[in-house]
Amino acid sequence: MVAAAAAAAALASFVCGHLEICYPLVPLKMLVHDKEMLNEEQESLRERVADLEIKVLEQAEELTCLRTTIADLTRRLTQLEGRAPTITNTAPLIPHNGFKHSYSHRSLSSKLARQSSGPSNLTGESPTPSGPHNPHVNGHSDTPDGKRFGYAASLSSLHSEGSSSTRSTPQPPHQQQQQPRHKSLSAGNLQQLRRVNGGSSPNIPTYSVTPNGYADHAVTRDCVFDPDDGIIRFTVHGHQLLLPVPTDLVAEYSLTKVNPIPQQRPKLEWVYGYRGRDCRANLHLLPTGEVIYFVASVVVLYNVEEQVQRHYLGHTDDIRCIAIHPNKLVVATGQTASIDRRDRRPHVRVWDSVSLNTLHVIGIGEFDRAISCLAFSKLDGGSILCIVDDSAEHILGLWEWQKGHKIAETKSASEPVLAVKFHPMDRHQLISLGKGHLHFWDMEGGTLAKRVGLFDKAHKPKYILCAAFNELGELLTGDSNGALMVWPRGANKASRIIEDAHEGPIFSICAMKDGTLISGGGKDRLLIEWSADLEPTGRNAELAESSGGVRTLVQGRGSQLLIGTTRNCIAQGSFEMSFSTVVQGHSQEVWALAAHPTQAQFLSSGYDGHINLFDSMSHSVVWSLPWPEPVQSIAFSPCGSIVAVASTAGNWSAFCANTRKVYAAHHDGNEPIDVIRYAPNGQYLALASRDNFIYVYQVSEDGKKYNRIGRCAGHGSATSQLDWSECSTYLQTTNSNYEIVYWNATICRPITNPNHVKDVKWATQTCPLGFSVFGVWSEQPESSDISCVSRSHNRKLLAIGDDCGKLKLFVYPANEPRCLYHTANGHSSQMAGLAFLPDDSRLVSIGGKDFAVMQWCLQ
Repeated sequence: MVAAAAAAAALASFVCGHLEICYPLVPLKMLVHDKEMLNEEQESLRERVADLEIKVLEQAEELTCLRTTIADLTRRLTQLEGRAPTITNTAPLIPHNGFKHSYSHRSLSSKLARQSSGPSNLTGESPTPSGPHNPHVNGHSDTPDGKRFGYAASLSSLHSEGSSSTRSTPQPPHQQQQQPRHKSLSAGNLQQLRRVNGGSSPNIPTYSVTPNGYADHAVTRDCVFDPDDGIIRFTVHGHQLLLPVPTDLVAEYSLTKVNPIPQQRPKLEWVYGYRGRDCRANLHLLPTGEVIYFVASVVVLYNVEEQVQRHYLGHTDDIRCIAIHPNKLVVATGQTASIDRRDRRPHVRVWDSVSLNTLHVIGIGEFDRAISCLAFSKLDGGSILCIVDDSAEHILGLWEWQKGHKIAETKSASEPVLAVKFHPMDRHQLISLGKGHLHFWDMEGGTLAKRVGLFDKAHKPKYILCAAFNELGELLTGDSNGALMVWPRGANKASRIIEDAHEGPIFSICAMKDGTLISGGGKDRLLIEWSADLEPTGRNAELAESSGGVRTLVQGRGSQLLIGTTRNCIAQGSFEMSFSTVVQGHSQEVWALAAHPTQAQFLSSGYDGHINLFDSMSHSVVWSLPWPEPVQSIAFSPCGSIVAVASTAGNWSAFCANTRKVYAAHHDGNEPIDVIRYAPNGQYLALASRDNFIYVYQVSEDGKKYNRIGRCAGHGSATSQLDWSECSTYLQTTNSNYEIVYWNATICRPITNPNHVKDVKWATQTCPLGFSVFGVWSEQPESSDISCVSRSHNRKLLAIGDDCGKLKLFVYPANEPRCLYHTANGHSSQMAGLAFLPDDSRLVSIGGKDFAVMQWCLQ
């Protein structure tokens, strides 16, 4: 046994020795060390790959910037050579098929823009040859109704649609004078005329009757002239107007003439305002240095340094969202819908930011209400456009926008969706966020698979308001609780929560190029800088209370920031420098407008209680005055040194235009004062209130003292417009019932005989009814109404605005049933006011509920 054990031990020793020679034993520490080295190498490799991704993205941005700069430079050169496309572009209206437009890009800048977007051109199609069948070459386009828009000729009126066409409108052949349907009214009959209104005084003629047998329609083309009595009968909205013809025109007046088209055209020159009150992520910086944003139905491209604006005017209603293509050349914008307006249905327009040409129109008949969110894909050349409909089911759809083809769609959420974003590093990932939800979408295979973001019960916010991606591809969100959350790449649960980052909601997060992050608060108005690890750097800034809270943030040039605010302003600056306002807008409805009588300046105000004096040449705010009440109307004195302002509660005041010192304060009624206007001699002031009275004051001591003479009573409804005579004795007023009344303002009594005022010269023409303006109703659609009128100081032009936001320019006087005119678009709601500037080279308009102020040049 002992010998056997010894033999076994010897054999084992031999085998072990042999193994040590062939395979030396590796200590455990060395294995651990090698594993650590391998992990370090892998980590280093990941870091290098991440750095490489960042460098590739930076180089792609540099190439994009270079392409865009070249395209913009080419556009500028073609402008200098006189071959440039029009800066303010009125794109054709929506095509019936709802898919796309193909353009004949004849300018070098347009060709370069297509070439610089990558291997394929911007439209994905071959350019359509120019010719009569291309609607974008001849300036026409089919509407959703299948109608043609552009230059239109009818039996009653001709007009030019848009400001980019250069063709003149042919005049229609003269027609035979129509036979009167009713017996002509004489001057004696006029004296016996009484208002058909139970609540009105029987002693005040209004020269507006509703004849029996007439249906209630917008405009009848039947116009009857009685040369014996010198009276024209013209029907508007079922009301027959009896218009006395001036004595010197009766002998030669004829209804067969056609009022010529004006030689000047209105062109949008400047837009004052920004839509920050209810929209997000609607402020961007293009590589050319232009800031792009929208207000009303206009997309503004504003070069702050050069003080130049360009405008895209393809939309027909309020714009709600905007997205920039990865090539920084293509822009997508989505609009809302109007009730019972087929030409104002919600859709998306994709267009070229260099040429301002529309490339595609997407989704006609596909969407309800409005387009709430847009986003271009990142890693496939931007071929996919994500569109979210603001319908009850908030449909999220993916479109191949170059083909107008929908790839997939699904119900995104039961609550409103506020934003969508494509992941910058994961090709098939998309996120959507909004009220009570954050969703991660997988798009692989052409389908949409949803993963719901998970929140702790204690940290679930009511709204997820904004999102951004950092350099590692992690998602950062800001919510209504003021918290920042970090969502790791590929995860649907937050890995880190920074509570109370702001006091109140966080409306925007901006990822800077140096890796830092900046968050913006809506309530605390704070800008806070964070490191890449989401640690406060100690740098912050607070916006002025008058500017409002932060709505959206975007990096400007260098370390500068561009900030869109909740009070419809845009500020620019940095943490090192103070922030200054570069776009001043109104934050509520704008109803008050007055042009300075001698200088190129104008006042605007509204329900936000801010009175702004703008300089039309520098496009800047001369001064801004906070007012304690919502403002309804405003006026300059004839010399321009005094400003009279009236509120929605019947209060009105007069103050010095230079010092803003208040000289007088009065109260008349408890209703809004819709019109306030000085007499040409400056000795009287008239105020039209919604209580149906017109209050007249005597002015003394250079506009510092006001004594009420009386009030004009008799209108059956609120007075909407008011004009003084040149002699400062008479008033003409109109109301919502299409009545026109003449008054002796010095005694506050109506004028019972219209022949007494038919030859009166009026200092202004803001009333839409009367002999000199009745022709503007000839082409007014049945569904719209004229809301404001203004006559140029040289008495050659007449501008009108309607409740659809259209601007029309006529030759003054427009006293024929057929009048030719130019038209322009910009406002998206009822135009609340118009005013020519003193030299008549420019026109200013306000949009009421679209909060916008627009300046038009006449050329």
